[in-house]
Amino acid sequence: MTAIANPLSELLAERGVLLADGATGTSLFAMGLEAGEAPELWNEAHPERITKLHQDFVDAGADIILTNTFGGTRHRLKLHQAEDRVHDLNRKAAEIARAVADNAGRKVIVAGSVGPTGELLIPLGALVYEDAVAAFAEQMEGLKAGGADIAWIETMSSPDEIRAAAEAADKVGLPYTYTGSFDTAGKTMMGLHPRDIHGIASDIGSGPVAVGANCGVGASDILASLLDMSNADPEATIIIKGNCGIPEFRGSEIHYSGTPPLMAEYARLARDAGARIIGGCCGTSCGHLAAMRQALDSHTPRARPTIETIVELIGPLRNKTADDAAPARERSGRRRG
Repeated sequence: MTAIANPLSELLAERGVLLADGATGTSLFAMGLEAGEAPELWNEAHPERITKLHQDFVDAGADIILTNTFGGTRHRLKLHQAEDRVHDLNRKAAEIARAVADNAGRKVIVAGSVGPTGELLIPLGALVYEDAVAAFAEQMEGLKAGGADIAWIETMSSPDEIRAAAEAADKVGLPYTYTGSFDTAGKTMMGLHPRDIHGIASDIGSGPVAVGANCGVGASDILASLLDMSNADPEATIIIKGNCGIPEFRGSEIHYSGTPPLMAEYARLARDAGARIIGGCCGTSCGHLAAMRQALDSHTPRARPTIETIVELIGPLRNKTADDAAPARERSGRRRG
């Protein structure tokens, strides 16, 4: 299926590989967001802080900035008595990001962040598929009105929820990408394997602009998932947006073990393993992202990494056993169509 023209595909064609931004939640907590507070409400309450978040990532070299709308469906916002403000909060978030992108002096993509509803679809839960589509469409209408270039469906676990979000994007008239979080023994919580990410929504609209993985456990594990994804479809445009090392509790606070040099190596390995859109998720600061920008800009392509290479360079797998990683290891030196 031929993809429709869109700003993300055009920039990919121009540059070959793109740098997506870093952590939204972690960064906002550093700015004063309290536990249990909805980040989306800051789009209206503290727009200057959201502007600074995007600007800092653009200054660090990001080609793609994600709107502050991860929990922007009515299902998430109702937890904060804001379900009647879906359109306005999402529109405002996209407007803030759009203004930063338009003033960047270079092409920057505004990606409308769309996270899971937090509800389980029938038969595992009570959410009707059509209602999920409607909720995602409501959010995406706001994102589109605010100037988002693309619907960035992320941190998904359920293939059906990915399809519902993709159907909503097509209904609204936005191109879309989607990523899963492979945080449960190398699969998503709902059992989706990385190699099966490609075909989930290929029949919806023009199909996804890109697919991939975000969040999860740590940098090594998400790179192992990348090997599976790029082996399954070597021609696919793959997104990889991994956490900044491993989360560690220090008292009551979570810290991430990744240093700028580690995330720079993660970016190089991701490029060598076939990713074309590379960014950071939880814990990834502007300092980390700047190191990733420099690493990608100065990178000389190397051989496709093996699991052993990944472990040697950035640390052990935390989410897979050696047996789980074996298929990726066995295929890492070759690609199949």
